[in-house]
Amino acid sequence: MTSELDRIERQITIDAPATRVWELVTEPGWYINEKQITEHRLERDGDLTVVHDPVHGAFTFRTVALDEPIYAAFRWLSDHTDPDSPSTLVEFRLDAVSDTSTVLSVTETGFDSLPGDSAERRAQYEGHVEGWAIELDLARTHLEKGKTVATH
Repeated sequence: MTSELDRIERQITIDAPATRVWELVTEPGWYINEKQITEHRLERDGDLTVVHDPVHGAFTFRTVALDEPIYAAFRWLSDHTDPDSPSTLVEFRLDAVSDTSTVLSVTETGFDSLPGDSAERRAQYEGHVEGWAIELDLARTHLEKGKTVATH
C-alpha cells in the first residue's frame, strides 16, 4: 500500500459546545456501531480499553493523549487480545468556533503497519474511509440532539 492510502482526514461542524463533543470523542470506540451511537461494555486496564460491541465484538484501544478539550488520540489495536499488536492512530481535534459550535476533525493513520497483504490493508483503509464519513455524521446528529455518550 502506498503512503497516500495510509492517512484518512475528515472534519465536520457540529452545533454543540466543545465540552459535549469532548465527552463523546474521549470514549474509545464510540464509532463502532450499526449507524447509531450505542452503549458499549467497557473494560479498562491502565491505558487500555476493551470495547465490547453487541454486534461487532471486541476491540482494544490504547489511550495515547488527552488534552481537554482540544485533542484526543488513541491506538486502535489490530488484535484485541494482544496489547502489543500493530495499530492505527486515531486522533480527534476539536476547534470551538463559538460557545455552541465545534469543528471536529479526525485523522487515522498507520494502515501500512497492519497485518495482512496489501489488498487486505487496502480493504481496511477503504472501509475506514467510508466509516468515518458515516460516523462523523452520526456524531453530529447525536450531539445536536443534546445527547452525550451512552450511559454505562
